[in-house]
Amino acid sequence: MKVTVELSETEMAEILDLTGERKKGPAIRRLMEEALQQRRRAQIAQRFLSGEWGVELENFEADQERERQRDQETAS
Repeated sequence: MKVTVELSETEMAEILDLTGERKKGPAIRRLMEEALQQRRRAQIAQRFLSGEWGVELENFEADQERERQRDQETAS
């Protein structure tokens, strides 16, 4: 979909510099993709921080301890 956006020359120069693109269209597209990706990551992080999402690490500590003991035995 094509969209018309009004930007100042200064803003466009900054966008080109930030994205590393030479052409305006690809620069705007890259900036938009990166902004969307950043927002998605922030939403995912917020879900973890709020407790809405979580990770169950059953037996993680026990597995870590077994690995430490095995490493110590092989080092001896």
